[in-house]
Amino acid sequence: MTSGSVEVAYEQSTHVIRLVGDVRLNLCSALETYVDDILRKGGFENIVIDLSAAEGVDSTTLGQLAKISILCREEFDITPTISSPNEGITRILLSMGFDQVFHIVDTEINDDATFRRWVVDSVDEECARDQVIDAHKVLMSLNDKNKETFRELVDTLEAGRR
Repeated sequence: MTSGSVEVAYEQSTHVIRLVGDVRLNLCSALETYVDDILRKGGFENIVIDLSAAEGVDSTTLGQLAKISILCREEFDITPTISSPNEGITRILLSMGFDQVFHIVDTEINDDATFRRWVVDSVDEECARDQVIDAHKVLMSLNDKNKETFRELVDTLEAGRR
């Protein structure tokens, strides 16, 4: 698998977040920083998550994506869109309940947006653990299956905080 990256663009009042390669925990800080920034500024009409170049997405990243949608729906009355032409990734999204919080399309996004790679400094272990816990709690809130799947992980990580 190709090492992952987060690329971003802003075109016609829409933020496009493209996840490329194998997207894992190490990229969640970049994703969270970008999303916090755009949500704080507002002034957009939609967010599109482009997974057409993603080879894999871990559960922490999925939790971050779910958080994006939940915040957009609560604060802006916007339901973001996920472009996922990869059947395997789409199957994971559906099993996690993403169809409840996103518009999911199976076609690639054809746009002329100019993307730039989004990076942030690395985070310390405690911050990373907090991000993992928060992301998995968001996934747990989507359905009972997720609650059962991630309860032990969250409990273990929370016990490590003390």
